[in-house]
Amino acid sequence: MVRMHTPGKGIASSALPYKRSVPTWQKLTADEVKETIYKLSKKGLTPSQIGVILRDSHGVNQIKHLTGTKILRILRAKGLASKIPEDLYHLIKKAVAIRKHLEKNRQDKDSKYRLILIESRVHKLARYYKTKSVLPPNWKYESATASALVA
Repeated sequence: MVRMHTPGKGIASSALPYKRSVPTWQKLTADEVKETIYKLSKKGLTPSQIGVILRDSHGVNQIKHLTGTKILRILRAKGLASKIPEDLYHLIKKAVAIRKHLEKNRQDKDSKYRLILIESRVHKLARYYKTKSVLPPNWKYESATASALVA
């Protein structure tokens, strides 16, 4: 997603290696990696958290190079993927946290403003996912029921 509410024009990102083959030092097979992904997903971890654990603990640099598919697609094939996308989930979680903060601190004008910005991002991302058929067409973000989505 683009930087919507900041003046920055940063393009910082990591670069993937050009060589797309599996490294010679890689000990794990594709089936072992898939089983590890299933186990970590059943513990309640998101696809990005699974990727970080596989990279740091198991030495798997790119799951797509090893298995041929991405983590989220592996989870969808097994039926373990979450109902709403991960980026939308984290935006909703942030909005719920700010609403909880505003219940205690009503005069916090900056948080009210940031909540408006975050919820506009939620609506924009939800509109995108509806066009891509990731979310059902009748899905709607409501602040009253948002805490149930992230609980």
